[in-house]
Amino acid sequence: MDKSEFEELVSSLTPYESAGTVNTYRNTVSIACPACEEPFDDLVVCEGEYDSLELSRVLDLCVTTSDENVLLFTHQ
Repeated sequence: MDKSEFEELVSSLTPYESAGTVNTYRNTVSIACPACEEPFDDLVVCEGEYDSLELSRVLDLCVTTSDENVLLFTHQ
């Protein structure tokens, strides 16, 4: 995903949570996941060289990158 596609995507989402170099956005408008083309629940952006996630529920994940960031699209 190039930078302009990433910026357009994030501008359509609702900021939800930020912790260090990990930012989470809610998909409140049912945008399709770029990997599987199904609506996703949240976008988790990992900007650090090493990031850790503590998941409180089982999720299906689709993954891509934008620049040096890892993008995780969650599906419940």
